[in-house]
Amino acid sequence: MAKKSKKYRAALELLEAGKFYSAEEAVDLVKKTATAKFDETVEMHVRLGVDPKYADQQVRGAIVLPNGTGKTKRVLVFAKGDKVQEAEKAGADFVGAEELADKIKGGWFDFDVAVASPDMMGVVGKLGKLLGPRGLMPNPKLGTVTPDLAKAIAEQKAGKVEYRTDKAGNIHCPIGKASFEADKLKENYQTLLDTLIRVKPAAAKGQYVRSITLSATMGPGVPITV
Repeated sequence: MAKKSKKYRAALELLEAGKFYSAEEAVDLVKKTATAKFDETVEMHVRLGVDPKYADQQVRGAIVLPNGTGKTKRVLVFAKGDKVQEAEKAGADFVGAEELADKIKGGWFDFDVAVASPDMMGVVGKLGKLLGPRGLMPNPKLGTVTPDLAKAIAEQKAGKVEYRTDKAGNIHCPIGKASFEADKLKENYQTLLDTLIRVKPAAAKGQYVRSITLSATMGPGVPITV
């Protein structure tokens, strides 16, 4: 087992063993435990009472956090014709068609999210094995395959985040930076939690939200009362 750093151990001492905290207390503690030299990301981890191996129990979607994530996303857009100008005007970082697909096939992935107009899916579909494993494949359910490119780009730039259960039924999602004011982190936290509850699968049985933990990138997890 890797030895924990001095800063991590000091941060851990701020937590009371076995105690579960309110969301407000957890946010304050996470800000105190974020002692790295960079602005740490605050992450929310939620264990759900679902079995993702069944299609009707998978939880996946995307939301725009009211206060953003503190990260500026590099948005790539697959488009042709008039859509190119629309995407560029909306603030896309990269816009193109087959030439972008060729760059990706060559190993280029210097972007954070990919958006595509529906007529480009013939080109984009061939990149599934490259983009899919990296979570970069445009998807209509997530609003990244759409004729309204301007709206999709604006949402991504404003702090849209994707959430998806892993194989164990856990959601891992950033909700901001440690430098955020506590009330802004709490608002982002509540927005994500409310969304997860709203999209609860009808097939989910028993307790749905099993556990919630907040943590900074380099800090310990702070358990929240469910």
